[in-house]
Amino acid sequence: MASLADNLARVRERIARAVECAGRDAGSVTLVAVTKGHGGEAVRALWELGEREFGENRVQEALPKMMAPLAGAHWHLIGHLQENKINKILPHVHWIQSIDSLELARAVAARAAHLGRSVPVLLEVKTSPEPTKHGIAPDAIVDAAGLVAGLPHLELRGLMTIAALNADERESRRSFAAVRALGERLDLGFAPVLSMGMSDDFEIAIDEGSTMVRVGRALLDR
Repeated sequence: MASLADNLARVRERIARAVECAGRDAGSVTLVAVTKGHGGEAVRALWELGEREFGENRVQEALPKMMAPLAGAHWHLIGHLQENKINKILPHVHWIQSIDSLELARAVAARAAHLGRSVPVLLEVKTSPEPTKHGIAPDAIVDAAGLVAGLPHLELRGLMTIAALNADERESRRSFAAVRALGERLDLGFAPVLSMGMSDDFEIAIDEGSTMVRVGRALLDR
């Protein structure tokens, strides 16, 4: 049975190999360890192994883990955020990757103003027709980005997407390439973060330009 240390080393090695094969600079892809469904002990174990970026999907599950005293840990909310949960999560989260509507962006900005902080955010692009997927339509992303970038207390850093469940490689590549192309159209003044790829497809995502991958099962399932 593989240990957590083995899994983490293997995932990091796969990321490094995918980056090299894509002809990109070493260290150009950030690993976010997704700890949904696992307790605080898994987070601490990953932290002790040197991981510092953690992702969670659900506010109620995330909060106890986010409040643990782990120096240097950064928390990413990667699941759909309901407006009535913003006040609970905002004091503890470092990034919100799942801004899936202008209404949510405005609500987060308003709450952040009360806290006197700025929140790094990504716009979630809906590249899959699945009804359970959230996100902004690709043809609305550039306009939405312009509006969100102008909201005080939000720092628009880039885009996020989730490929269709059980998508084949061609479908996944199409989704990731579409988001990369949208990122190239954003006027942020810097290269956008592209959060694309999970356990089953992060190497494909890296080949298509991902700069951040969200990996859970490949790390924590033994």
